Amino acid sequence: MSKVLTAEEAADLLPDGAVVAVNSSSGLCCPDAVLAAIGARFDATGHPQNLTTIHPIAAGDFFGTKGVDHIAKPGCLSRIIGGSYPSGPTKADPPLIWQMITGERVAAYNAPSGIVFDMLREGAAKRPGVLTKVGMDTFVDPRLEGCAMNETAKADPIVELRDFDGEEWLYFKAIAPQIAIIRATTSDERGNLSFEHEGAYLGAMEMALAARNTGGKVIAQVKRVTANGSIRPHDVHVPGILVDVVVEAPEQLQTTATPYDPAISGEVIRPLDSFQSAEFNLGKVIARRVAQELHSGWAVNIGFGISANVPRIFVEEGCHGAVTWMIEQGAVGGVPLLDFKFGCSANAEAFVASPHQFSYFQAGGFDCSLLSFLEVGADGSVNVSRLSAVPHRTAGAGGFVDITARARKIVFSGMFNAGAKMSISDNGLQIDREGKIAKFVEKVDQVSFSGKRAIAQGQDVTYVTERCVIRLEERGLVITEIAPGIDLERDVLQQAATQLGVSDDLKVMDQNLFRPDLIGLSPKAAA
Repeated sequence: MSKVLTAEEAADLLPDGAVVAVNSSSGLCCPDAVLAAIGARFDATGHPQNLTTIHPIAAGDFFGTKGVDHIAKPGCLSRIIGGSYPSGPTKADPPLIWQMITGERVAAYNAPSGIVFDMLREGAAKRPGVLTKVGMDTFVDPRLEGCAMNETAKADPIVELRDFDGEEWLYFKAIAPQIAIIRATTSDERGNLSFEHEGAYLGAMEMALAARNTGGKVIAQVKRVTANGSIRPHDVHVPGILVDVVVEAPEQLQTTATPYDPAISGEVIRPLDSFQSAEFNLGKVIARRVAQELHSGWAVNIGFGISANVPRIFVEEGCHGAVTWMIEQGAVGGVPLLDFKFGCSANAEAFVASPHQFSYFQAGGFDCSLLSFLEVGADGSVNVSRLSAVPHRTAGAGGFVDITARARKIVFSGMFNAGAKMSISDNGLQIDREGKIAKFVEKVDQVSFSGKRAIAQGQDVTYVTERCVIRLEERGLVITEIAPGIDLERDVLQQAATQLGVSDDLKVMDQNLFRPDLIGLSPKAAA
């Protein structure tokens, strides 16, 4: 019997009340055709009802791949556990899933992406759940918010505080999905899946195992179906014994707004001079200063925002290859891409399954992480996951909590406050109009990263802004460098909504950072 069905026939397989795991990262690997068919079936028949969906990383986006919004319908979706969610511009209408969350029409949880993958792996092995310290003292901790995104979710917690072997741990129950929906490039007639045009594997194998081992079904969306024996065994990343249904979707995008770029899937190597340098502006100034924190030979995780431009600084300065970039979707090496292609790398050295990448991150096996901030609290805590005034402006925490839990060194980057108008000259930085929203505050709106815990664990934490560099010390936040042209009292201390310390050895930031010419970056070898 052929495993190839239409998307509509695959959608008919979902029973009411099913737990459904979806493998995706925005548009990357998103099985959008299958999700669209499920939503269309609900519109036509009122089924499937009361689904619980599991998304370690967001399914869909604002920009052409609807993903979870296909099924974000009252009555169809009743519960959702996501590492991240579709996000977009402040002035745009919120995605349907956000409208359901803020309208209390679905129980919604934001759990660390790596932990969600761990919950699926434990479900696949029929173990009871995950004991972890990842997320302690953050919004993940049940003593704070316990991952709940709304009041409906608070009534049905997904995480508990447990004592084990004399220590406190967070406990998440294993997830046993009835349906896993994954995506690949090619399937043979037996359902063996290869990923040759994909920019990541994400957690396809883990989801397939979790569903298969608990008596569920695995639906795989692919670009094409080929004859048995035409995929080399080493190229099969999910074997056909785990796949029940194959849905052919020839028009599936490689990732958001990208039909196909062979450099993303590692099939060609782009020349380094094809990567566009960042425009000279304050974001580039910050990215340059962040680059100065890194040492040759390091493995460096990189996140969305200003820090995503740091690899371009290394290319521009002739230092590409001095560090190895790593992103949570699974690419190792190469040049992480920007904007709609974020989550992919061109010229990657390897693709690692996301659950393995997160195991590496959660244990602090890498050297440094470069991440953004929305707010920084007096104790060094960071909020990156919630903007209460415009919830859909942020995607949630994603892998941020997994990555920062034990990272040896973290460099956060962002503008010192919001709304300021500034200009750059040969003399450094000039404030033309001051911003009205402080980002350094007494207490953050949501604790995505705990400064208190970082101090206890001896983590090296730095915050780089256009005006100053700040380090986290036991006494709190301490300014160690200030931009040329900036008045410490007027432009920094008075603009913070919390007290900042000042180093006895206060330095001026490198003047070259504020000029369009190359800065002569030359990372030193790690000690």
